[in-house]
Amino acid sequence: MVKRMSLKQFVFIIPLLCFMGVFSIYPVVTSFMYTFFDYRTNDQQYNSFYMDEKFNEALFVEDCQYVNYFISADITLVDEEDQKAFTTVQEKVSAMMEKYGTGTAEGQTEPRKMTSQEKEEIESFIGEITEEINAIYAKYPDVQFYNKENMPTILEGLSGSIVQSNYIGADNYKKLATDERFGKALLHTFVFMVFSVTAEFILGMGLALIMSKSMKGIGGVRTIALIPWAIPTAVSALIWSYLYDGSYGIISKIFSEIGLISSQADMLLTTQGAMASAILADVWKTTPYMALLLMAGLQTIDRGLYESAAIDGASPVKTFFSITLPLMKPSILVALLFRTLDAFRVYDLISVLTGGGPGNGTETLSIYAYKLIFNQSNYGYGSTVVVGMFVFVAIIAMIYVKVLGAELISND
Repeated sequence: MVKRMSLKQFVFIIPLLCFMGVFSIYPVVTSFMYTFFDYRTNDQQYNSFYMDEKFNEALFVEDCQYVNYFISADITLVDEEDQKAFTTVQEKVSAMMEKYGTGTAEGQTEPRKMTSQEKEEIESFIGEITEEINAIYAKYPDVQFYNKENMPTILEGLSGSIVQSNYIGADNYKKLATDERFGKALLHTFVFMVFSVTAEFILGMGLALIMSKSMKGIGGVRTIALIPWAIPTAVSALIWSYLYDGSYGIISKIFSEIGLISSQADMLLTTQGAMASAILADVWKTTPYMALLLMAGLQTIDRGLYESAAIDGASPVKTFFSITLPLMKPSILVALLFRTLDAFRVYDLISVLTGGGPGNGTETLSIYAYKLIFNQSNYGYGSTVVVGMFVFVAIIAMIYVKVLGAELISND
């Protein structure tokens, strides 16, 4: 029977709920919100969340100042009539700066809402002075103006002062569904996960069986076996990159000598070799962790069962499949769950070892998301990739929990 939580009991878990809300729920909700915007911090048009059009006064005034400055340098290179035309443009620009620069003078730097009348006036102004400036420059094709080449960039910046809404709804998810690079990254992630976890389970089970034996020197064996797991992932990846090096790496040399690869360079410079290298490095590092989890399960098995099996004449192989594996099912599934989710989110090992290369051949979802968010500053679509990862992680977790059933998830 499930007991209901009392008010006093609930008060004691409020700090835990607050901690979870700040450090677990809030980042997930924020990332999910980013997916509905074309949010890019390297573009002033998209470096915030705009549900509707805004007017960037600070940018408008700054670009207007540049227009007048450029005209002041070029006005001396035209005849008297066009000097008056340039002066007229400067007067128009100064008038607009005076009209729309009040917010900037008062310290307003964030884009503000604009009326339809303001938008129409600003667009008309930009189009008018662009046409007039270009007409003057066109009269003097042989004159080397100081700022003729730079003026279009400034005029384009003026247009950028009208910040368009970057709310795109579900467009990022539509893009994700057709993104070939995301599909390849997902495939690479599954390949890495399946092969590494399978190898780690097989080797970890053997290591756990050895470490659970009571024999002389077993303490030293356990200590040595856990050393790879104790080394930081980035450090172990760097170590393996030296071992795989195409010029002096001992592992690549051995593999080439025994015929596993055609040349030493194949370990990190080919897609298959780089993925195999990453899997091998991960298996070396994480097998002890898998063995530790499995050994904990072995310790819970009653030794009397093995004695009874030995009396009945059961072989070690039959004992293993009839007693050890069935009784270790909860521990096995927990170990596989932890390692599967960890392998699916792999980042540091591949980032240091291959960087996702060669040719994105080892690019996993974590690597792809990192490149989008930090290298390209595309937080909107990068967050969509992260949400996609979250969905797959949730599916994997639900599958494992479904398999676990009532054996581990109970109210007793």
